[in-house]
Amino acid sequence: MTSNFVPPNQARSLRACMVCSVVQTLQRFVREGCPNCESFLDLTNHPDSVQECTSQVYEGLITLADPSQSWVARWQRLDGYVPGVYAVKVVGMLPDEVISHLEDSGVRYIPRDGTAQDDDT
Repeated sequence: MTSNFVPPNQARSLRACMVCSVVQTLQRFVREGCPNCESFLDLTNHPDSVQECTSQVYEGLITLADPSQSWVARWQRLDGYVPGVYAVKVVGMLPDEVISHLEDSGVRYIPRDGTAQDDDT
């Protein structure tokens, strides 16, 4: 397991995944992909995809040690994801072709910017 520690001089290179909201450095997204979405986003070694599917603009940070037991994880729809640092809101829009690919992969995309209405309440 790799460390989630980000040195202060790399804080400006942090990005949040627009699908799951995990926060990592740009270099880590390119090197390792998204720990939750890699199976359908295929970000590893694809810097253009990382730029399209992640955002530098996000609000708030949540650190989750055990997402399966956390009420915050359930509230933010993060239960079932890997432990790590997540953004509360992620600003940005995925390209239409990425959204179509998610739907074809059976993934229900819910924007992380707070604009989507919650269907299950």
